[in-house]
Amino acid sequence: LQCDEPLSVSSDGDWRCEARCGTGERGPIAADDDLPRFLSRKRWIIDLREQRAHPDRYAGLTLPHWLTDDPDAWVVVPLVLQDRLIGFAQLQRPVSPSPLDWELRDILNTAAGQVAGYLAVRQAVEKVVQARQFDSFNRMSAFVVHDLKNLVAQLALLLKNAARHRDKPEFQRDMLETVENVLDRMQGLLLQLRAGTRPIAPAGPLSLGATLRAAVAAKKGLPVEMKLDIAQDAEGLDVVAHADRLERVVGHLLQNAAEATPSGRPVKIVVRRDGVHTLIEVVDSGHGMSPAFVETRLFKPFNSTKEHGMGIGTFESREYLREIGGTLQVASTEGVGSTFTLRLPIHAPPPSSGH
Repeated sequence: LQCDEPLSVSSDGDWRCEARCGTGERGPIAADDDLPRFLSRKRWIIDLREQRAHPDRYAGLTLPHWLTDDPDAWVVVPLVLQDRLIGFAQLQRPVSPSPLDWELRDILNTAAGQVAGYLAVRQAVEKVVQARQFDSFNRMSAFVVHDLKNLVAQLALLLKNAARHRDKPEFQRDMLETVENVLDRMQGLLLQLRAGTRPIAPAGPLSLGATLRAAVAAKKGLPVEMKLDIAQDAEGLDVVAHADRLERVVGHLLQNAAEATPSGRPVKIVVRRDGVHTLIEVVDSGHGMSPAFVETRLFKPFNSTKEHGMGIGTFESREYLREIGGTLQVASTEGVGSTFTLRLPIHAPPPSSGH
């Protein structure tokens, strides 16, 4: 038996004949049609020539028209696994006529058992893959919702400040820039969500300075000053990452730092080179965290001390940095503040092949 397409298989109560053994069209078969019910009940190999000549031997079985109209259709073999019918195979008449005796029936039943086992494994693998896809999609959805929450917070702060500063031209410019940035990011998140579990484009070289400046600009509406200090030996460095995801990681850390920092004090972003790595330090002078909190709760997903927090931003940030070969470390002192340090490998372009 050689088929170019998968054999018939039941899925969630539906049957579809997909085998192409010979010529002719095969139509869909419902789980409650006469043929599946007969095979499930009797487990017989149906000799189609005998069935046509002596229908009474098959309890008045009604066959699909594509079987009755095909003069070369020979047998229908049930595919049974652990007392469950998972499909059937229809074989065309062999080139060399063979009697359908008990030996041949045993061979067909043995082959049918092997095919049924293969189909069951394939179904199980498909279910596992589908479950992983849903898990990946749900996890990505949680991250997208978390980012949308931060964008909503930006708009809420903007609206709050508008009551006092809406007549100032500089505030109007900042407001338009912030709304435009939020809109762009929301559209990007929606595209990411719509993409679902499709493979993400691989990380590539990007300008670290440009990415950090974009992350700082996106947080322009926050009530604290963002001071970006890039050391001379770190200016112009490239890292291998996804621009939007790295910007999102930095933006999350800036958001947390701003929320922890008292009004009037800046949040510092210090960038320096450390051998083959670049270090990005996000420094705040907020309330800080205890060693126990850092150890047991900071990176634990869905665990947050904020009233409207989701508890996945810091976890997502650390996991992404690990994915691209980096790390995220934190040093914090209660009542003094916290420093989050991102360590990323510097992208080294391949040596030129000049002679």
